[in-house]
Amino acid sequence: MTVPELSPQAKTLKRVLAIARFNGWSVIVIAGLGVMVTLLLGDLVGTFIGVLAAAAGWMEVRGHRMLRRRDPAGMTWLVRSQLFLLSVILVYCVTRLGSFDADTAMASLTPDMEALLKEAGLARGDILPLVRTTFLATYLTFAVVSIIYQGGMALYYRSKTRLVTAALAVTPRPPTQSVY
Repeated sequence: MTVPELSPQAKTLKRVLAIARFNGWSVIVIAGLGVMVTLLLGDLVGTFIGVLAAAAGWMEVRGHRMLRRRDPAGMTWLVRSQLFLLSVILVYCVTRLGSFDADTAMASLTPDMEALLKEAGLARGDILPLVRTTFLATYLTFAVVSIIYQGGMALYYRSKTRLVTAALAVTPRPPTQSVY
């Protein structure tokens, strides 16, 4: 006996479910690890950002579960989870970009690093422009990659809403459990 071919709508639903589950749990795990590290370091702002990122992952997992229960509103949760996570990341990047402190950066040079600088014939002040450029490039890259990935995921989920809704309409809802 052969298995019937899935419709394009059903294939899309299956793909969206797989992506949402993997992506949502990945965000929760990574953000959770980040929360633990920032708590150990005493970084309350980083902890708060991690909790917000984990909440975005939870939103995506919730959207996945809603779709599994044949609730098309789950697609809205998927789109919003990506936009929420993108907002959290961008706010974090902007606040970090505005917080560069040359004194703190230079104070973190270890004696070994300073010895290497002397061997290379460089003074502490010579590397400050490089440190500043690296700092800016890091957070700008993080912001751009997030816009591409989270923005792309939001657009992907939004573009699949019609097909997923059609797949949910064709497939019957599971019977609700009676409380009697």
